[in-house]
Amino acid sequence: MAYDMLLSPMNIGTLTIKNRTVMTAAEMSLGQPNGCPTEKLMDYYEERAKGGVGLIIPGVTRVNDMGAASTYTQLAMSQDYQIEPMREFVERIHRHGAKLGIQLHHPGRQGYSSSTNSLPLVIPIVKRFPKVLDGIFKCTPLLLGMEEKKLIWSVQAPSKVELANHGAMRMHAMSNKEVKKLINDFIEAAVRCQKAGVDLVELHGGHGYMIQQFLSPNTNHRTDEYGGSFENRMRFVSEIIQGIRERCGRDYPLMVRLTADEMYDKIGMPEKGYHLDTGKRIAMELEKLGVDAINVTSACYDVYNRWLEPTSYEPGWRAYLAKEIKSVVNIPVCAANFMRSPEQAEEQLQNGTQDFIGSARSFICDPYWVKKLEEGRRPELQRCIGCLHCISSFMTNAKVGKSGECALNPAVGIEAKDHALPRDMEGKRAVVVGGGPAGFMAAMTLKRRGCDVTLLEKDLKPGGQVITASTCILKDKLYWCIEDYMHRAEAMGVTICLGKEATAESILEMKPDLVICATGGHALVPGKLPGVTNENVCTAPEIILGQKKSKGGNAVVIGSGMTGLEVSEFLCQQGCKVTVIEMAPEIAPGTWFQLVDDEMERLTPHGVKFMPGTKLVEIKPHGVVVEDVKSGNQKFLPAEDVVLSMGVRPDQQLKSELEGKVPVYLVGDAVKSGTIANAVHSAYDTVVSL
Repeated sequence: MAYDMLLSPMNIGTLTIKNRTVMTAAEMSLGQPNGCPTEKLMDYYEERAKGGVGLIIPGVTRVNDMGAASTYTQLAMSQDYQIEPMREFVERIHRHGAKLGIQLHHPGRQGYSSSTNSLPLVIPIVKRFPKVLDGIFKCTPLLLGMEEKKLIWSVQAPSKVELANHGAMRMHAMSNKEVKKLINDFIEAAVRCQKAGVDLVELHGGHGYMIQQFLSPNTNHRTDEYGGSFENRMRFVSEIIQGIRERCGRDYPLMVRLTADEMYDKIGMPEKGYHLDTGKRIAMELEKLGVDAINVTSACYDVYNRWLEPTSYEPGWRAYLAKEIKSVVNIPVCAANFMRSPEQAEEQLQNGTQDFIGSARSFICDPYWVKKLEEGRRPELQRCIGCLHCISSFMTNAKVGKSGECALNPAVGIEAKDHALPRDMEGKRAVVVGGGPAGFMAAMTLKRRGCDVTLLEKDLKPGGQVITASTCILKDKLYWCIEDYMHRAEAMGVTICLGKEATAESILEMKPDLVICATGGHALVPGKLPGVTNENVCTAPEIILGQKKSKGGNAVVIGSGMTGLEVSEFLCQQGCKVTVIEMAPEIAPGTWFQLVDDEMERLTPHGVKFMPGTKLVEIKPHGVVVEDVKSGNQKFLPAEDVVLSMGVRPDQQLKSELEGKVPVYLVGDAVKSGTIANAVHSAYDTVVSL
């Protein structure tokens, strides 16, 4: 496939972009309190510019240091001292033929109280005493606790309304004076962008942030000129656009990221917010105001999975939104649309769905996505699997001063360090045992260090635990990581031997200088549990992989992690009435909420019963005895099937057999059961540290 449209140039206003790819904004917490770009941040985005992306839009950029702060580590264009550092950032992106846009943003009711109002105090202190920031991050648990109890500053919002489902902070309705000041803050930030040489400014009017809050009747209950009618709800963004045009000129490229449909109907609340018909009306008004392009998105924090989809969603599922917006405007339309392949991208351009292909996650996962297409290396693309590790790691790490990650690309945020990886193992031979994500990452990283690498996988189909995960309902895209890793490893010259059982003897015969054991693990079966060997007992992988079938009656699943929820879905489809037992006080402890929400949407209609705070005591031929963790009360639950989803026991047998005979290292699930991200990062970190 030639990808003729995808790789062709097009304008946004007066700005010519060399191809139709846009890296849309996704905050990764690579900045610093003063809002200036760090070397890490510039390295990260410059890597994507080197990789061929046409237009790069970094994560959310605040317009003032008081109410508009989302994190202490985001970009800002709130002060004049940020202009020159931004100019350096622009120049680094321009070196590679890419353009840089800046997304101006205010979180509104979805902001964090701990960032709001405190930043102006933090900036001068950290400037004088940089290590103080570490101490501030150590206070995060205390601040979060105060936020939950609503004991901290309120955040700004158009109106005092219901709390957001996520990022739920105490809020206050902005005064008219506050509104007008914020409008001016947006305008002044755009002026600074222009002075710094930024190619384009984008106003973030999506995902439930401040501009969308003014547009939505669900969050805008104002009775002054900024609320009520459609025209009044448009006034906030209209005055920002008019001010930017007056100060920056008609020719300065301006784009709006717009939620075209708040999608409350998708969670059973069709009466809330606005729908596509209103989104189209907003788009037409934006064009009249002189906006040069619209970046179409959807939803808000209350409907999280409809703007940041997990892997279960079909690529392009919301492309219809972009097509509908494009049908009513005559300016370029950009959209992400869960883009996962160049074929999908080219098709959406060819059929007139949109003019630019937006994605953050695809370019996070593979910075050289575009260049590989240009050079005819399509098989070497590393496709994003939609696992959401980027957002979950960012939301977790930003609270402690660390950056976001990618499950499949461990170089995210450490690009300079990764490029400096020494090729110092020339002439050495390494054997990697295991063809899961940890094994492939270890093999590729060893190859980069100069090793002659052989990867041994006992099964004809590589993948390890990913085979089970990707066999789950709607999770087939997870296996892309194995397919793509294998293509990349082969292209790098790794020798891959499938269907070859590795023994200590056969490995030693190869005379390796080192061995990496990515031997994974096995489903945990507690041998001392009474009744665990009964005929009605099996493990979750056995059900998922079709090795065992349920009897179709009552089924009890032991463990509510992701595998427990996923096997419950299989059991429901096989006609079972499912009860899930979990010792922890909440379901799926430690699992990112979006993944849980995604599964719950499909499990709830089946009437699955969840029993957190409950311990399995004994398995009987026709049921289980369970105990309430708090009260100690026991009860019997009838069950034709008892399915164990209690985790994975690491397989370290081979390492113990090789110990003392050759340097040997464990990686991935062979160390500790975890996610694909855990496996990949474990392997990368181990090989880098050798």
